[in-house]
Amino acid sequence: MEDQTVKNPDKGGVQSVARIFELIEVLAAHPAGASLQRLAEDAHLAKSTTHRLLGSLVSLGYAAQDSETGKYRLTLKMFEISSGIVNSMDVMSVAKVHLERLAQRTGEAVHLVIRDAQDIVYIYKTESGPMRMSSRVGLRSPLYCTGVGKAILATLTEEEVEDVWRHSSPQKLTGRTVTDLPALCAQLNEVRACGYAIDDEENELGIRCVALAIPGPGGKADSAFSISGLAPYMTPERIRRIAALALETRADILRDLGVQGV
Repeated sequence: MEDQTVKNPDKGGVQSVARIFELIEVLAAHPAGASLQRLAEDAHLAKSTTHRLLGSLVSLGYAAQDSETGKYRLTLKMFEISSGIVNSMDVMSVAKVHLERLAQRTGEAVHLVIRDAQDIVYIYKTESGPMRMSSRVGLRSPLYCTGVGKAILATLTEEEVEDVWRHSSPQKLTGRTVTDLPALCAQLNEVRACGYAIDDEENELGIRCVALAIPGPGGKADSAFSISGLAPYMTPERIRRIAALALETRADILRDLGVQGV
C-alpha cells in the first residue's frame, strides 16, 4: 500500500511536517529529556503518533533516547544546523567578546537577542556571577514585555510599533506587564530619552533588566542585549551604573560593526 503522505502531500504530508516540528519544539523545551507520555501530552498528539515521530528523529540522529530512563532529548545535530545561521550573523561574532566583558564587569547575566516579527529570540547568553537564570539560547519572548524588546521597539516608527502591537497577544505575564498601547508608547519615549530600556519584573517576577538596542546604519535595530539581575540588587542607583557600562559596551560593538552616527 502506498504511503498516503506521498499520494496526498497537501494533506498528510503537510500535517506530518507540522507535527514533527511541533514535537521538535516540545523537545527543545525539555533539554534534560522527557518521557514519551509527557511529550505526547505537551505536543497534543496521540502516544502512538508521538512514538512514530520520535522514532524518525532518532533514526535520523536529531533525537536520542536514554537507555536507562527512556527519556527522549534533542541531540547536537539540531544545534549544528541552527549554529550555521547564528554564526553567520555579524552582530553575534562582533558582540560576543564585548558582552562577555560586560558580564564580568557587572557580575550579572548578559543576553543577546534578535527580532523575529513581534518576538525576540535569544541567540547568546553569558553569566559570570553565582546566579543562574532560567533563560536559554533559542527562547522566544514577546517584544512588548521584555527590556530587549522595548529597546528594539524604541528604534521603530509609531506606525511600526502599532503594527507589532496588532500582531501580538498582550497579556499579563506578571502584575507589572504593560498590556495597553498608550502605556507602552510612553515607556518607549522614556527609552528614547535615556538610551536604554528597563524590564521592571514585567516578564519574570524577581528579575530586572537593563537593555540596549544595537541599531543598524539607518538607526533601526533588529538586535539588542540586556543585563539581568535579581530585583532586590537592581536598585535605581545600580541600574544607572550598569546602564553606563552598557552604553560603553554598545559604543564598542557599533564601532567594531562599522556603524557610525547612530
